[in-house]
Amino acid sequence: MKKYIVDIVLIIIGSFIFSAGINYFAIPHELGEGGVTGITMDLYYLFQWSPGVTNLILNAILLVIGYKLLDKWVTYYTIISIACTSFFLHVTEGMGAALGETILGTIFAGVFIGVGVGLILRTGGTTGGSAILARLTNKYFGWSISYSLLLFDSLVVFGSYFIIGAEKVMYTIVSLYIATKIIDYIIEGLNSRKAVTIISQYADQIATQVNEKMNRGVTIFSARGNYTKEAKEVLYIVINKQELLGLKKLVHKIDDEAFVVIHDARDVFGKGFTFPSTQEASKAN
Repeated sequence: MKKYIVDIVLIIIGSFIFSAGINYFAIPHELGEGGVTGITMDLYYLFQWSPGVTNLILNAILLVIGYKLLDKWVTYYTIISIACTSFFLHVTEGMGAALGETILGTIFAGVFIGVGVGLILRTGGTTGGSAILARLTNKYFGWSISYSLLLFDSLVVFGSYFIIGAEKVMYTIVSLYIATKIIDYIIEGLNSRKAVTIISQYADQIATQVNEKMNRGVTIFSARGNYTKEAKEVLYIVINKQELLGLKKLVHKIDDEAFVVIHDARDVFGKGFTFPSTQEASKAN
């Protein structure tokens, strides 16, 4: 229950940040946006229709179409997200003002929208609209969520050319790219760690020191050198980035000829790190 409450709080926060990105930065600089939000912004530019109201109506239609193809918790979280986003879009409407430089508005719009959408997607929900389509393509075709969003959003953005013009479309593409990178980082990179492979003739000593001094587990693989034909033990360790320097010093002190390979681990969960998302946990139960 605590996990669900945390997820809902994150959805509310993400919805507010996303809405702030639209009303404080995107609309004052007459930028476009992808998906349903982009359509609501175009309708606002043309007819002054409230983005919050049109966002709610259009997303509700898409949700009715796609809810049977989404997992139960994705659907619940998406309903909460759509309601919160529509509410915050309506409440913050007209509060933003254009900055001195359009590029500043573009950058901040991308950052705010990326953080907001990323937090929502991180919980297992969606912001509705193209995010529903992105979730479906991720589920059935294995497409990256962030780049699926970029594809669907780009179709809407290019259609906005006839409303906001070529220059603002180009600024919008920059904003979308920034948002996409941030979404990708939040979904896959918040739990980034370093995976370290060590080949040393003093493998047991290194493993013992890592266990005792760093309180980290070590996996030992048996291997054989192709050139020397000698049997070797290979250590595999996953650590926080902050622990990397300490591990390097530890290994160098024991064996300054050890062969060490450091890998980026995009997402790590489990004992000692983090745990699966609510969606995954609910499936496990």
